[in-house]
Amino acid sequence: VMFDERIGYWVVSRYDDIKSVFDDWETFSSENAQAPVRERGPQATQIMKDGGFTAYSGLSARIPPEHTRIRAIAQKAFTPRRYKALEPDIRANVVKRLNDMLARTDRSGDMLSDLAYDIPTITILTLIGVDTGQIDTYKKWSDSRAAMTWGDLSDEEQIPHAHNLVDYWQECQRLVAQAHENPGNDLTGDLVRAQQDGAEITDHEIASLLYSLLFAGHETTTTLIANCFRVLLDHRDQWQQLIDEPKKISAAVDEVLRYSGSIVGWRRKATRDAEVGGQQIAEGDGLLLLMGSANRDDTRFDNGGDFDISRPNAREHLSFGYGIHYCLGNMLAKLQAKICLEEAARLIPSLRLAGGPGTDIDFRENLSFRVPTSVPVTWDA
Repeated sequence: VMFDERIGYWVVSRYDDIKSVFDDWETFSSENAQAPVRERGPQATQIMKDGGFTAYSGLSARIPPEHTRIRAIAQKAFTPRRYKALEPDIRANVVKRLNDMLARTDRSGDMLSDLAYDIPTITILTLIGVDTGQIDTYKKWSDSRAAMTWGDLSDEEQIPHAHNLVDYWQECQRLVAQAHENPGNDLTGDLVRAQQDGAEITDHEIASLLYSLLFAGHETTTTLIANCFRVLLDHRDQWQQLIDEPKKISAAVDEVLRYSGSIVGWRRKATRDAEVGGQQIAEGDGLLLLMGSANRDDTRFDNGGDFDISRPNAREHLSFGYGIHYCLGNMLAKLQAKICLEEAARLIPSLRLAGGPGTDIDFRENLSFRVPTSVPVTWDA
């Protein structure tokens, strides 16, 4: 545990310390989880005020009893039945995109832009009841949300992103209003019907859930899928194991989540004086929890810096958080990654990194998300 003057947070890196902070939501509040890392400039603030931007966290920055009430309602819409209904379409979309990539005569592709970019976005838009032809629009809005919340933009750089967030929020409100008029067989319709049947949830809270889910439901899964291919193809012997024994794919997804999770750092705020890892934390202090470090802690994972799909306790990773804020969509994220690996192993067993093992991959600069900019690949004719 150390204090980083550059960001003004206590940085926590050990597994047990981070798990205990996640577990004690009363002492370590999630209220700052979605707060901008860099304060919004006056122009962006005015743009968002004029645009009626009042979005709030769906769940991750809320605390009980509000969090408990909303999560209980949202949980009923995230059912295995709904995931099972989505699975055939997810698989068909994966196969189509892989075949489109394979049709290239130069045998070059990018597992981020050719596969991981679209699949989770189509899935979450379908789940929520949005036209899947709007992928690029929602990706643009999500990029703006990530940049405005976890990036380090100048006041001038914030301006176009502020406009995007206003548009994003207005669309979430429109989806709720539309569901009141004609509720569909989707998550938005489920939430509106629950409200009409007496569930204690407001239109603003439903719109805030959509605002969060339309971001979290695909952004981190896009990164997970890209990381699955980046890491496994960098360990070609383990990729071969998946080809030979596809039943190992589920375990491989959990090991990727442990070894190279989509979210490497998350924030909490101390509501009272406390101690973490022997360090005194004062009331009001912020903490940055480095799950990426915790997931490689040798006291929890033997040889934590090594990638091993046969690791017996890989599922103990903290990439989905822990405690009351454990990721609501974790099963859907893992399902999509699993399908992508299954179909790639079946259709392109010779798949490999274009530059071979050890290929340098660039990542976006961000406090919380570790997102590769591309995963270039090739394969045998």
